[in-house]
Amino acid sequence: MLPTAFCRSDKELHKCQDMLSNLRSKAKQMASTLNMSSFANREDLLGQSKSTDEVNRTVGLDNYGIVGLQRQIMKADEGLEKLEETVLSTKHIALTVNEELDLHTRLIDNLDHHVDLTGSRLQRVQRRLAILNKRTKGGCSCMCLLLLVVAIVILVVIVWALIKYL
Repeated sequence: MLPTAFCRSDKELHKCQDMLSNLRSKAKQMASTLNMSSFANREDLLGQSKSTDEVNRTVGLDNYGIVGLQRQIMKADEGLEKLEETVLSTKHIALTVNEELDLHTRLIDNLDHHVDLTGSRLQRVQRRLAILNKRTKGGCSCMCLLLLVVAIVILVVIVWALIKYL
């Protein structure tokens, strides 16, 4: 246990042995506490321990078999890494599509606003045209148009006669 060089008398030797046994019991308590908590946390995080499954898979394998198993596990890890890259790429594409959709939503909202403004302007113009139409609906407008058509026909006949006889 302890060398007698550290403990000079029997009294000191018993005292050192007591201290040593106390330290050992405290170490065992701490180790058991740590082991219990680490197993509990591990099981909470990872579920049941799979070490027995791993041991069962390697039972009966020689060194080459274990190396082959490790290579299979490494290939699976590489596949998972490729899957992770694909998922990250898909995430970036989804974020880009989301930004593009936000841009298009803003553009459509802007277009909708401009359509509303144009619609209200068109309604104002239609109201003004309706008022103008009511003012000109009397027989005067039809008569004026008829007189203008007759005047244009007369002018065309005069111009044609002047060109023919001159």
